[in-house]
Amino acid sequence: MLHQKSLSEKAKSRFSILFSTLQIGQLLRKAGIIKSFGPSSFAVFQILFSLVFEGRNWFRLLESERGTSLPGKDVIYRFLNQGTFAWRKFLHSFALKIIQHFESLIASSRSRVFIIDDSVLNRNRSKKAELLARVFDHTTGRFTKGFTMLTLGWSDGFSFAPIDFVMLSSAKLVNRICEMKENLYKRSHGYKRRLEALNRKPDAVVDLLQRALSTGFTADFVLMDSWFTQAPLLRQLGAMGLPVIGMIKEMKQRYRLNGKLMTLKELYATLPKNKSNEILGSVIAETSCGLPVKLVFVQNRNKRREWLAILSTDLTVIADEVVRVYGMRWSIETFFKFTKSYLKLGTEFQGRSFDMLICHTTVVFSRYLVMEFERRQENDAKSLGGLFFLFADEVRDLDYQTALQQLMTLFLQMAGAKTKQEKSNVFCQLREWIVGLPCYIKGLFIDLSCES
Repeated sequence: MLHQKSLSEKAKSRFSILFSTLQIGQLLRKAGIIKSFGPSSFAVFQILFSLVFEGRNWFRLLESERGTSLPGKDVIYRFLNQGTFAWRKFLHSFALKIIQHFESLIASSRSRVFIIDDSVLNRNRSKKAELLARVFDHTTGRFTKGFTMLTLGWSDGFSFAPIDFVMLSSAKLVNRICEMKENLYKRSHGYKRRLEALNRKPDAVVDLLQRALSTGFTADFVLMDSWFTQAPLLRQLGAMGLPVIGMIKEMKQRYRLNGKLMTLKELYATLPKNKSNEILGSVIAETSCGLPVKLVFVQNRNKRREWLAILSTDLTVIADEVVRVYGMRWSIETFFKFTKSYLKLGTEFQGRSFDMLICHTTVVFSRYLVMEFERRQENDAKSLGGLFFLFADEVRDLDYQTALQQLMTLFLQMAGAKTKQEKSNVFCQLREWIVGLPCYIKGLFIDLSCES
């Protein structure tokens, strides 16, 4: 639909305007995402990008009336499985363009943050997917087959922009179900992404942030949950000049206060209580390795008798600000939920190739970036879910126009038919046209039927 020049020139849909404004075709070329023959990379990318808004998967789309005007199945799968495309470079440049636009809309005093978190992509029915592993899902507390998608995002408190990700397998050989393919070109981007999949999660976090800083992204804090808030990682990020705010749990860690090593519970017991406020108190202490940190204790809203602890490596930030900034971390949770529920992250294509997994995830992240840009550009009060259905309705409207054009063509042929055989052939075409319509268009023609 979007790749056809006739539609993009006449209809000027919202997608075509956004693609032109954001110069996505130019970003693809700069990232080396170029095809030597057949449909251009930009045309194929547009097809993949708009697929989720049509409500049909690629197989069903090929079987529809539009299938004859689309590239063949092999064109799409060769594009998805291409290991030489620099998808990370494209995502970096695309996200940077979006974030620079967001920066122009907010005051310089507003906090910008990097957010680190991971989410599991389940592949329980897969057996031979490349680098498939047994990974631990923290939401269920169980091991599952799949991948851990470690994501780095940027937020200003209103919008969230995913800027990079690492698709982790498992650093332990015993947990890996399948290994990477042999005879891979060692200098290709696909091979390098496979090597990253075997890294430990803390090492992957450092690499993500180093690449982001070198690309030109900036932020005031790094936000992370309790799994990542560990002393070795805090020291590494502190050496990079990145203050960290993260949740911590009552575990075996000890903190030094007035020369004594204490647990979180013991530290909390030393504080004067202020139960009239949700912020119960704060204290500056040191980790067991000598790293000074500020610990803020807040009321647990779900269990009023319990408390939560938030750590900040920036000692100058007041307790209220620590809690406010940490609340911005929730945007990555909504990002994971939205991409999986609406944008079909991890379910739209489930090939065996690791390159397909990287390509499809980048396309999904691009969809989210475009929707965030549109929501911010129009100062729209709609949620991303409402904006998604608005895009889907626009795609359907274009399909409806195409269906009406086909119907008018059949009626013109019927009017020009002179013999009984010609009229019979036109009626047969009309019956086939009705059978091939999507269900939502059939609903508009309940009484439409034809008899030979």
